[in-house]
Amino acid sequence: MNDKQALDRRDFLGSITKAGILSAVGLAPVAKAAASFVEAPLAGEHKFLCPPYLQNPAPTGMTIMWLSNKQCYSWVEFGETAALGTTANNSKEGLVDAYDRIHRIRLEKLKPNTTYYYQIKSKEITEFQPYKLTYGETISSDTFSFKTPEANPKEVSWLVMNDIHDRPKSIPHLMGLNKDPYDFVFFNGDIFDYQEDEQQIIDHLLIPAGDSFASVKPFIFTRGNHETRGKFRRELGNYFDGNYAFAQTWGPVHFTVLDTGEDKEDTHPVYAGIVNFDQYRIEQAERLKEIVKTPAFKKAKFRVVMMHIPHYYSGDWHGPMECRKHFGPIFEANKIDLFLAGHTHRFGIHQPVPGQHSYPIVIGGGPKDGNRTLIKVHATQKDLKLVMLKDDGSEVGKVELKSKR
Repeated sequence: MNDKQALDRRDFLGSITKAGILSAVGLAPVAKAAASFVEAPLAGEHKFLCPPYLQNPAPTGMTIMWLSNKQCYSWVEFGETAALGTTANNSKEGLVDAYDRIHRIRLEKLKPNTTYYYQIKSKEITEFQPYKLTYGETISSDTFSFKTPEANPKEVSWLVMNDIHDRPKSIPHLMGLNKDPYDFVFFNGDIFDYQEDEQQIIDHLLIPAGDSFASVKPFIFTRGNHETRGKFRRELGNYFDGNYAFAQTWGPVHFTVLDTGEDKEDTHPVYAGIVNFDQYRIEQAERLKEIVKTPAFKKAKFRVVMMHIPHYYSGDWHGPMECRKHFGPIFEANKIDLFLAGHTHRFGIHQPVPGQHSYPIVIGGGPKDGNRTLIKVHATQKDLKLVMLKDDGSEVGKVELKSKR
């Protein structure tokens, strides 16, 4: 993965309008949104609300995020040894990010395939007047480490979880089933039942993920239909570094991730006239037509699509049928190799069916005990191997593909 192939997740819908991604329906630039999102300070001792978690990995960069309960100025100290030695903050247009509780620091100019150690630090701002700023206590984390991806990797491995539905203990349990190396974890939607408040995001994702892996390995998140529900749904994207829909290449795999939206009609009474997912899917389909023309897509050894709602094997609800209408013909015409989804709560591997889909469709299970799954994928220049594990560790299906390019 070279710099141009990095996990640059902010431009999937960038060419939809002349105004670019700032105008893309449903894909607000979350890095900007997070910087401006400020809640009132929480009471009590100054503390971190979750472990640091890694986002947006690249051969020369990594984003580190965390939350504090007080408005702060925050930074990262990092280096190639535990002695650290380098300090990084985030600034834009001459202003350093401060008076925030959601902290996002992008480390740049890193070396590919290199281990870095880091600590996060947050200094409380107790008073912020136009001409007077007063600091309070500084808190520091333990020292963690991560490894940057190779510049041109020959292989990639990742894990997939879906449909956790506010059962945070499922995350460490499923992660414990894996004994093999991996590059990142992909959350393929419906990690929550709906978006109620920040505490839900902390308790049901950021803490269990951070405690299990996310301080040393990055995760990527895309929405399911349940993440489009609830009064806090528009704030969810502030907690990640990237968009819900994107395309990128990592080694032999070109990934296309789509945001499938809701499974009901936009006119359904529960939405009270304030959703527009039909148009959003059309816009993604238009961008998808451009993605499949790119050299990155055409030259990839494997073309993998991941999205929450499968366009087959999920009934004839509005959402699946819209995905089939808008996305299915593009997948078929451009010969994708593998499709990963969730949503149905019925795990299964569906082999190609002539006249419908010429690629395997893999659907993860969940959320109840006995139905939860962990999907493991490893791709080299020659082959791709997928294994699906049930929550008792037993294998319930696999896919093996040979590169056609």
